[in-house]
Amino acid sequence: MPAQFEHRLLSRAKAEIVAAALANGVVPAHNVCLELKDPDRVHADAKRARNEFGFLRMWSIYPAQIAPIVEAMRPNFSEVDDAAAILLLAQDADWGPIQFKGELHDRATYRYFWSALKRASVTGIPIPEEARNRFGL
Repeated sequence: MPAQFEHRLLSRAKAEIVAAALANGVVPAHNVCLELKDPDRVHADAKRARNEFGFLRMWSIYPAQIAPIVEAMRPNFSEVDDAAAILLLAQDADWGPIQFKGELHDRATYRYFWSALKRASVTGIPIPEEARNRFGL
């Protein structure tokens, strides 16, 4: 869809949809990409939806879209390692606030990092063994 990310009103609507979904415990899913044959375009749309607006899923309408969407929605490897380390420290601290790499983390960020580990698990990204064992991933 042309200008689906650039038009200010559409960008605002996307951000509000994600915020409303997350506030109500719903996984926000982005609309389909109309491009059927260019996997780079599908990947770019999915990556923008994830990184710029916070969508956690994206619909596909053609089998060739699935792999680029899954790839774009994956957390990066360093985020997975950090997520595992933060959650392990948090569990050791009985889920109280912790410090990691000079930043404060608490239950709000633990939810974010838990979702990163879950996304890693379902998209096939390796999770550190101790985190896999402790959290049943």
